[in-house]
Amino acid sequence: MTDAAIDISTGVFKPGTSDAEIEAAAAKAARHRHRTVIFWRVGILVAFLGLWEVAARQAWIDPFFYAMPSAIAQRLYEWTTEGTSEGPLWYHLYVTMEESVIGFVTGSVAGIIIGVALGRNRMAADIFSIYIKVINSIPRVVLAPIFIMILGLGLASKVALAFVMVFFVVFHNAFQGVREADRAMIANARILGASDWQLTRSVIVPSAMSWIFASLHVSFGFAIIGAIVGEFVGSRYGIGLLINIAKGSFDAAGMYAAIVIVMVVALGAEYLMTMVENRLAKWRPQPLHETQ
Repeated sequence: MTDAAIDISTGVFKPGTSDAEIEAAAAKAARHRHRTVIFWRVGILVAFLGLWEVAARQAWIDPFFYAMPSAIAQRLYEWTTEGTSEGPLWYHLYVTMEESVIGFVTGSVAGIIIGVALGRNRMAADIFSIYIKVINSIPRVVLAPIFIMILGLGLASKVALAFVMVFFVVFHNAFQGVREADRAMIANARILGASDWQLTRSVIVPSAMSWIFASLHVSFGFAIIGAIVGEFVGSRYGIGLLINIAKGSFDAAGMYAAIVIVMVVALGAEYLMTMVENRLAKWRPQPLHETQ
């Protein structure tokens, strides 16, 4: 297709433009937009890292506290090839991910089940809401030493903290999603003779999936935070332990290197979550920015 099918001054398709030409133009615009987004993402990152490197080398900022990208990259290379002072990097990463994944899965499942159950039962929601609010008001960091004191330095205490970090995020979204379900659809399903279980499974839960997936996108990051905070307070292995050791030795490059590892893992988890959401929610219309 040529640009002759589009009025350059208005950006509107000319009369008589075929569907194939419109689809080709839309695909071309989508590719152009994608390339533009990638360009600006990479450009901003390169500019930020370059400015950071120059500022540290020119002593505009103190490299002892702020390190520099080259030193962080060097530390990551050393950890990857030679390991850390506390053992192989991959084992520390495995421990943190094991804690995070278990806490994420259990917290998400519990949050969805309890959120849907209380969302469907107003009496139970009124009874238990005060307890949920009280527990949710407790700062999560305060729970880390309590869990470690009760459950020890091993896996259980970190999973417990990750669970708590995830549960309330997912619970509130699932609960609100159930409460916001389309009342007209619920009434129609009841008229057609749907039981409470059929109504929950076929109408309410699908209606709340957008709310639930929105919470799952951020909750894995909270699971990682919970695991790392627990490791930071007390552990034998994990990325949180590496951060704690780097902090104790004033190793700024080591602290930033550990943070980079966490960010990469979180971005990877976000990408996987988006893939799963797209597969399970094909019925939803595409977001506006994807159709333009």
